[in-house]
Formats: sequence, C-alpha cells, structure tokens
Amino acid sequence: MNDYLASLDRALSKLPEIKGTGERFVPPEPKLLTEGKTTVLENFSAIADKLNRDPEHVFKFLLRELGTAGKREGNRAIFQGKFSSSVFFQLIDAYIKDYVTCSECGRPDTHLVKVDRFLAMRCDACGAHRPVSKQHAAVHLVKEAALKEGETYEVRIEAVGSKGDGIAKKDKYTIYVPGTVKGDIVKIKIKKITGNLAFSEFLEKK
Repeated sequence: MNDYLASLDRALSKLPEIKGTGERFVPPEPKLLTEGKTTVLENFSAIADKLNRDPEHVFKFLLRELGTAGKREGNRAIFQGKFSSSVFFQLIDAYIKDYVTCSECGRPDTHLVKVDRFLAMRCDACGAHRPVSKQHAAVHLVKEAALKEGETYEVRIEAVGSKGDGIAKKDKYTIYVPGTVKGDIVKIKIKKITGNLAFSEFLEKK
C-alpha cells in the first residue's frame, strides 16, 4: 500500500498546477434521437469535451451502466435499445460524481491519472488526490423527475451565477433562484424546466 501511495504522489506531482475557474459546472443537455431499436446520443463528443475526460472512458461507462452494446460514429454515440433522456441525465450526473468532481472541494477542475493498475483523481483547484473506485451501478439511480413546474420546494443556495442569480441543486436539476445569495435556504416555486435546468420564483427565506 505504501508503494502505491508513493507511486501516486510521484505521478500526481508531475501534473500541472491549474487553478479552478470558479464557474458553475453544467454539462450540455443530452440530445437524443431514436433510430429503430437504437438510441443515438447526438452530442456525445460535446458532453465528453465538457467533462474533460477521454471520450472512450465516458463511452465505456455508459455502455456498462446501460448494460447494452453500442458504437461511436463521429460526434455521436449509438446504443442498442430505447432509453429516455432522464436515464442519460442520471448517468452523466453519476459519472460526474465518480470521475469528475473533487470529493474535498466539490470543484470539477480535476484530472484522472493512472498509477500502476489504479486510476486516481487529482484536483487542480485544491490539490487533493484520491484513488477512483466505482461504488455503485448508476443505472440504479434512474428515477422519475423529482421537480415539477408550478410546485414549491425548499432548497439551499450553493453558488451564485454570472448574472447574479442564486444556484441550487436538486437531483439532476440545476435551479436558478433570483434574489438569493450563497448559503440561503429558501422556498421557491418552479416556473420553467428545460432539460436539467430549472428557473424559479423566490417565495421566502427560511
């Protein structure tokens, strides 16, 4: 174990020091097309680019979690079977949690590096590093949308966007809440949902 940790430290020390941008990390919304008995993820390459991960690693993750076969064609990824957009939202979110987001600071400014036979993650924002291990099957996370237009919810503001709106997270959704600041716990009403983005009306501070 000590040899592994020493190898990990040597490998990670060679990575460039890059400061986090501080911007909110929001992956592209999956664009799906059904062709016969297959599901086509039309913007697969754009999603992999945003995740800053090897497209082949992302693709193999999706195949494994969906339990199906598939292939890549240009910027698209094609999967055998019919899958809903909610499935891909959940899978991408699970990938981000396991292979992109730093467990210490929560930033996506990370790199994957292979040490011997092991995969490790290095955070460029805070310097933390840890071995990467898949703990669960992401497909088990798939469920119906937890957010509905016109309904009220209580959320915690986790960040502030470039336009000054507070940002909260609920399941797969990124929720924009005007008139709030980081740390606020507020009651909101969902006005509009577009993919994994939701726009709300501030009702009251809790």
